[in-house]
Amino acid sequence: MVHEPGGAVSKTLEGSVVKRAKVNMAPGKHRLITYIHSKGVEAFVTSVAKATPMEIVEVERHGIDSIFLKDLSKFMDIPAVRIFDIVGIPKATAEKKVAAKERISGAGGQAALGLARLLAIAKSIIENSTAAEAKDFDVAKWLGQWIERPQPVLGGRKPADLIGTPTGLDMVARVLGAIESGAYQ
Repeated sequence: MVHEPGGAVSKTLEGSVVKRAKVNMAPGKHRLITYIHSKGVEAFVTSVAKATPMEIVEVERHGIDSIFLKDLSKFMDIPAVRIFDIVGIPKATAEKKVAAKERISGAGGQAALGLARLLAIAKSIIENSTAAEAKDFDVAKWLGQWIERPQPVLGGRKPADLIGTPTGLDMVARVLGAIESGAYQ
């Protein structure tokens, strides 16, 4: 969905009417990145990877469509209940928001966005790899398994247990980025 200045009212792909708030950015940079269920997790991850810092700020302010958590669960092969736990949202709250087609905002929304950012980093690592195995590598499933394994560089903690805070997410992103450079395996 493209964000237009002036608080325009428009319809989403699903047909629901949404009032869009004005975003103060440089000319030509008027878009709000949103998760669109019909396009899938990979399209959203790609949008997040290409986003400017100001676009990420706007996503953080507006929150993430709750269905993203369910779709992410399937995409990463992690039970939905565990995804809810990772982002710090009680199961009942998450299920209620999904049923009502509401957004996840605050710390939970930021953690969900963080998972998308981690997927983008992992995807980039594989895209930059020259290894033959990278061709058919399931990045999302690998990341889903990796975040559940204790990592010595994180003091023996699982990355999944740190994603719920901005500092923890930053730590996990740095470790993930270090894997590409070979600094950490």
